Amino acid sequence: MSDAEVDADRATVALRAAKNGAAVAADSFRTDLTVEAKNGKTDVVTQVDRDAQQTVIETVRDAYPEDPIVGEEEGALKEVPESGPAWIVDPIDGTNNYVDGTRAFGTAVAAVVDGEPVGAAFDCPALSDTYRVGPKGPFRNDEPLSVSDCNDPEVATVCPTFWWDFDQRDRYAAATREVVKRFGDMRRFGCAQLELAMVATGALEGAMTDMAINSWDSVAGVQLIRAAGGVVTDLEGDRWRHDSTGLVASNGAIHDELLAAARAIEG
Repeated sequence: MSDAEVDADRATVALRAAKNGAAVAADSFRTDLTVEAKNGKTDVVTQVDRDAQQTVIETVRDAYPEDPIVGEEEGALKEVPESGPAWIVDPIDGTNNYVDGTRAFGTAVAAVVDGEPVGAAFDCPALSDTYRVGPKGPFRNDEPLSVSDCNDPEVATVCPTFWWDFDQRDRYAAATREVVKRFGDMRRFGCAQLELAMVATGALEGAMTDMAINSWDSVAGVQLIRAAGGVVTDLEGDRWRHDSTGLVASNGAIHDELLAAARAIEG
């Protein structure tokens, strides 16, 4: 990824905002939390999610007071503007993990201009890992990121990422079937941004879904993968955008097989 594709100032603010939001989450991790359901039994939220989002918003607005902010919780927009700058926030990606005391969660912040990311950060406080794109290339902590060079699907590890709800479990079953029959192994961590970040580090060769995905669950991780040399497309094989249907993310070498697996979910 060239420096021309990164706005160093916005990338720096994204990193600061993600760290500040993650610190709020870390302060209450493994404490007695009040958990509320939003749109289903497995779609949950806590007051910590709201507090972390507010902290992120305040950090961003200190630097860019006029920019619109898109976020998962109330108090933020739900759609990414087609033009101009904006920020995309997931205060706690992996809330179910967070509630259960599992370390796989974090705060994601992406800066976009005209819908395209120009800087992103994902901070996982319980794992002591911070992923970022910009001001210079992609990093986990101080380690430069690069996708895996594995080109054999039969030794590749793939994640059927995001969440198929109870009325879509046939598609969830189809996704896992396609992964286990085509690839060497399967992982799932319950935190979409972490799963995408793991593709960027080479810990996974790919992650895929056939669904349309919320921008706060995806944009930061997608930029990490692309900056690390990977490929992210929609189900048609076209370049993925925040409003695409389906997300197929890979190291590039196994992308055709992963795309075929994602397309096969609906038969």
